[in-house]
Amino acid sequence: MTQRLYVIDEMISAKAIAARIEVLCHKIHTEFDGTDKLVVVGLLRGSFIFIADLVRELTLPVEVDFLEVSSYGDAMQSSREVRILKDLRGQIEGRDVLVVEDIVDTGYTLSHVTNLLNSRNPARLRTIALLDKPSRREVDFKADWTGFEIPDEFVVGYGIDYAQRNRNLPYIGKVRFPDADAPAE
Repeated sequence: MTQRLYVIDEMISAKAIAARIEVLCHKIHTEFDGTDKLVVVGLLRGSFIFIADLVRELTLPVEVDFLEVSSYGDAMQSSREVRILKDLRGQIEGRDVLVVEDIVDTGYTLSHVTNLLNSRNPARLRTIALLDKPSRREVDFKADWTGFEIPDEFVVGYGIDYAQRNRNLPYIGKVRFPDADAPAE
């Protein structure tokens, strides 16, 4: 597969992300105040940087676990088929759970995951997403907390990739294909 050449324009700075995480952590503390342990479930792979920054900011007792799910592969569009590639290692029955997602697009992934985890009878289950694209929603689902609402743009950085590239960018960037911007002759 040959990748097209693309440019990344910064959309959300690392500083803005850090400031928003502080606000989100205050809301998480308020919701889960008094918990004996919060199980923070990251959806791999895109959420790994977001989950790391979140748990470092939390002063609640936390346990971290991961689900690996796929609905994109190397494509820029969701397949709408959610596959669980790696399940949780621990049990969540009777526990407080926070599911951490990188981006809510069509809503299929987070809806599927919350249905799956709710079937395991957690005490409380809440969801948080760094990014939300409500204009793309196909499933009636909204995360309990969202970092940023963004337009329908393909983005990378801060853990989010395009064909396994650009996860290491410290900001969220919009992917632009210059050849698509060229005027037709």
